[in-house]
Amino acid sequence: MEVIDLRSDTVTKPTPEMREAMSTAEVGDDVYSEDPTVNRLEERAAEVFGMEAAIFVPTGSMGNQIALRLHTEPGREVVCESRAHVLDWEMGMAAMFSGCQLRTVQGERGILRWKDIEPALATTGLYYKAQTGLIWVENTHNMAGGSVTPLAVMRELRDGAHGRGLPIHLDGARVFNASTALKTDVATLTAGYDSVNFCLSKGLCAPVGSLLVSSRKNIDKARRIRKALGGGMRQAGVLAAAGLIALDVMSKRLDDDHANAKLLAQKIADVDGISVDPAEVETNIVIFRTEFDAPAYVASLKERGVLASAINANTVRFVTHHDVSQEQCACAGEIAVDVAAEMLLETA
Repeated sequence: MEVIDLRSDTVTKPTPEMREAMSTAEVGDDVYSEDPTVNRLEERAAEVFGMEAAIFVPTGSMGNQIALRLHTEPGREVVCESRAHVLDWEMGMAAMFSGCQLRTVQGERGILRWKDIEPALATTGLYYKAQTGLIWVENTHNMAGGSVTPLAVMRELRDGAHGRGLPIHLDGARVFNASTALKTDVATLTAGYDSVNFCLSKGLCAPVGSLLVSSRKNIDKARRIRKALGGGMRQAGVLAAAGLIALDVMSKRLDDDHANAKLLAQKIADVDGISVDPAEVETNIVIFRTEFDAPAYVASLKERGVLASAINANTVRFVTHHDVSQEQCACAGEIAVDVAAEMLLETA
């Protein structure tokens, strides 16, 4: 039975070009900054984002936690969206490692506006109130269905933060999906942000790694924090070689994934028991509500060869990526429709 894996874009496998590059990568000891391939990847990432410097880290969560530690101090508040990855999916590390608490603001479809953030700020007044130390943006927004914060809003948030003397960080795990959807480049989209963290191992297909880009001063500090978190790698050039291809080649093909996500959403949009608006599918994530038990639905899909994620009791997520074709997405949509009909019959 063919398996169509739509659980996440993290399931992508390295391309043949990546495997070849990995097998011949020039390496050194990156803890001593002597791995030439890692150095090239970091330099290239900084160039692509128009930043001064970058650091290669094993995971996006580590990159985010380094950013928290860079920009804040214990006892500070970080303002983020109410379903942000840093809040729900990073093991409470903001409190554990950086001593920060997270102040949440609900955005429309995960998109924050400055008018929503400003009332949550605490930068003056009562000295015994936790003071805001950082503004946190996620673009695209995972749990909001891959929603895209527009360029004008990205600038609005940046200017608002800096106008209050606050740094602003972008969790850009899928920022290339955002820039693709907006038909702009990541340097333009993130201009003026104090730091950006982005992932190589989701839609860009690298086997491992993320990069944090920022000022030279911040990245110099980040190397110490990375080491404290256990992220100092040695001959990491074998990974960075794949990362270079992810950055320069795979980032250019994301329109295909977006089209396939739209196709999936359209396939299931008119099905009884499923609620999804294809017009809101902007990138490669489809999140939909069900009138039946989502984990049971996902289990039934698996029996038919379609892998998906149950986010909660009544919500399912599909994520499209390089390793699923248009034909496979169409097939998965048809299976999703059939299984939904069966689930409704069982609950009738």
